[in-house]
Amino acid sequence: MHILIIEDNPDIIANLYGYLEPLGYTLDVARNGIAGVSCATGAFHDAIVLDLSLPGMDGVEVCRTLRQEYRLATPILMLTARDTVHDKVTGFEVGADDYLVKPYSLPELDARLKALIRRARNEQVQSVLTFGDLRLDASTGQATRAGQPLDLTPTGYKILVALLRVAPGLITRQTLEREVWGDSPPDSDALRTHIHTLRQVLDKPFPQPMLRTLPGTGYRLVMPDEA
Repeated sequence: MHILIIEDNPDIIANLYGYLEPLGYTLDVARNGIAGVSCATGAFHDAIVLDLSLPGMDGVEVCRTLRQEYRLATPILMLTARDTVHDKVTGFEVGADDYLVKPYSLPELDARLKALIRRARNEQVQSVLTFGDLRLDASTGQATRAGQPLDLTPTGYKILVALLRVAPGLITRQTLEREVWGDSPPDSDALRTHIHTLRQVLDKPFPQPMLRTLPGTGYRLVMPDEA
């Protein structure tokens, strides 16, 4: 599991590394809010641990930026000394998925991260995924748009499932490659080719496209009236 820690306290960073790395986590760290946004949008992470009191850009603004500007769907756990109800409500309102107050238990942090990642990976699988006039039934492997069957390739099917799980949120290129090919994505620009093929099926026969590319960032589904 690949975790991004956005935290400026070196002692807390050291404690997180000391506890989480032996459990098998791969950790990246950003020591201010601006670097945190850059790291979060520039590479795949299974979850983000975000402090609120950060130099450059505080954690609330980091979370708001990732959710609203970049449409990043990566689970975010806020880790902070701010323990009022107002602080917690604010955190959830800007897009946090969980909130853990310092001082905290490291085993509890591990358990919360694993729960967030399970939910993000949709391990309790929905059998039917819908967004706008798109419908995909995982129990039958059939997808339709506006009631019309979509003739998907096996890879196109995996891509569409990944997009629907986070819609209308953004899925980064790295995350999508991992969804399709696991930890061994092809060296070539295979994803671009498969996205092109999916567009021919998903968008070309219809008046308005739904699959949008955010250059240098990733992909997302939009409602036809947003396209």
